[in-house]
Amino acid sequence: MNDWRSAWVAALDDLEADIAQVEELLRTDQFVRDTPPADPWTPPEGMGPLPLDLRPRADRILARQIAAAEGIARAMAVNRRQAAMTSRIELFDSGAAPPAYLDRAM
Repeated sequence: MNDWRSAWVAALDDLEADIAQVEELLRTDQFVRDTPPADPWTPPEGMGPLPLDLRPRADRILARQIAAAEGIARAMAVNRRQAAMTSRIELFDSGAAPPAYLDRAM
């Protein structure tokens, strides 16, 4: 295997590992709590063009990245809805007793 192809295989391995980590975080609902700051990927210097036989793999990785980005957007929308709902919940922090209900049927 030549160095050019090996470099691309290693780069695609790194991308696959990154997207697998994001997919796992989305599956386990730990995204917000466990996600490290973004570290954008850039191809290593001097790699040259992507070998044609690796194009299908690169396309699959790109499709997974797009799906993960959509999953992140959905998770953020759900989070915003939950935050809006919890902001409407009245908290009894004034020190007063919470309302009590009395059954007058007796």
